[in-house]
Amino acid sequence: MASAEGGDKYRSFLHGDGEKNTVWRHGAPPNYDLVNKLFEEERTKEWPEGSLEEKVQRLLKSWEMEMVHKVRPEDQKSAIGGYNAFLATKLPPEHRIYDPDKETVDSGMSTFLTAFPRGFAIEVLDVYSGPPRVAFKFRHWGYMEGPFKGHPPHGHRVEFFGVCIFHVDDDTRVEKAEYFYERGNFLASFLIS
Repeated sequence: MASAEGGDKYRSFLHGDGEKNTVWRHGAPPNYDLVNKLFEEERTKEWPEGSLEEKVQRLLKSWEMEMVHKVRPEDQKSAIGGYNAFLATKLPPEHRIYDPDKETVDSGMSTFLTAFPRGFAIEVLDVYSGPPRVAFKFRHWGYMEGPFKGHPPHGHRVEFFGVCIFHVDDDTRVEKAEYFYERGNFLASFLIS
């Protein structure tokens, strides 16, 4: 699995010669200093460098970064797909506080960056299997310090836990991601006051 290339100690494919022609959604690579600080202050696991768990965590963070911030699929070295699929739901539209069917990548990213100005940290809690089907448990969290779809900020931690299976190719590129978590409870947490 890929290693860091200067700049960010938790993500690959963010800086370096391999990214000099990358088209970034906002014109430049994102800055993860705030969310890395949140991650370091509140993570529950610290994996040894080079361990399977640390490699899976780097892959997860790199995959998320590429899906959200790289415009062209050919620039993505770890990812295939889009982030709105992560929040897909079968709820009737009138019961959705966030409707991924009506969001673009840009509008969805803007919604979550507004709600979580310090970022939405993610950590790997356990790894059950290595490549080519990487199964792991994760925790995703942040503090709702900005509004979310007309709901005022409440300042509380919003977090959820889940299990994911990354199907990876020989180059450790995620070809398919299967997420298992309770979307309703996650989105309902935006409504507490």
